[in-house]
Amino acid sequence: MGILDHFVCTNINVGLHHYRETPGAVLLDVRSPEEYQHRRVPESRNLPMEELNRVVELVPDRNTPLYVYAYSSETSGKAVRRLKAMGYAKAHNIGGIKNCCGNQGYKGPVEGYGRDSCPLR
Repeated sequence: MGILDHFVCTNINVGLHHYRETPGAVLLDVRSPEEYQHRRVPESRNLPMEELNRVVELVPDRNTPLYVYAYSSETSGKAVRRLKAMGYAKAHNIGGIKNCCGNQGYKGPVEGYGRDSCPLR
């Protein structure tokens, strides 16, 4: 992570707009399976950080645009750096779903068994 990464605030809502406008793109949630089952962005696919090497099974074409989110943009940033090191040059960090540190958090619909409780944070 570069020094400027600490000052750039990613906005997951903007990132999701870009994802939806990109044909063939894949939306990856790199949180744990438990967090993913509890509450997630619709259309996302779960690939936990500790299993990131399995991306070749999920997305064999390394030219596929990947839009990556986590709970925090720091974690999704780490995932994107690893994906790029694996040859996925079109991996994008769209940030975290939490509302913190200038990030307004995810504002859209959710899926999962926790979807009717408090908003994603």
